[in-house]
Amino acid sequence: MKGTMSGRGAGGGRKGDDGAGESGGTTPRKRPRRPRATGPLRGSLLHLDARGRARMVDVGAKPTTRRTATARGLVRLNAAAWKALADGRLSKGDALAVARLAGILAAKKTSEIVLLAHPIVLDSVGVECELDASTRTVVVTATTSTSARTGVEMEALTAVAGACLAIYDMAKSLDRAITIAEIVLLEKRGGRSGNYLRKPLK
Repeated sequence: MKGTMSGRGAGGGRKGDDGAGESGGTTPRKRPRRPRATGPLRGSLLHLDARGRARMVDVGAKPTTRRTATARGLVRLNAAAWKALADGRLSKGDALAVARLAGILAAKKTSEIVLLAHPIVLDSVGVECELDASTRTVVVTATTSTSARTGVEMEALTAVAGACLAIYDMAKSLDRAITIAEIVLLEKRGGRSGNYLRKPLK
């Protein structure tokens, strides 16, 4: 029988996975650090509270005004998918009609998709799909309007995204490499921040 205890014995154990230290005690776990105060940022990042946590902006004190927004996105297809779409011969049916309906529904569901967006009552949603044969591109444009305390930019952008995804789904059997690109806000009107018009790219 050995006269000494190994280094793993009581009082001399190594620090194990359970946090035991040299004396056999436990090292308290560090609590996650909370974000520091974001006071200087709150003027521009309104979706953060004083502690840096996500929040929905309170718009209750803002007046109800007429607001509109227009967004655009591009869907580029290969030659086979483009020809089938342009000729109305896609196996799933009329892609452009489906895209328009998908865009309208997406606009109505914006607050469920964009989690900090306010649910608002839309007065109108219009989705248009134009074909540009020179680049095999579908140009999707959505215009939304409401009378509310917050704008409808997110609704217009979400409508475009939904319509573009619907076109992809309708034509993907002929082109898995369909490109959805340049979903941008073109214009917004109304609200405290005033009007916005996207400048054309130089």
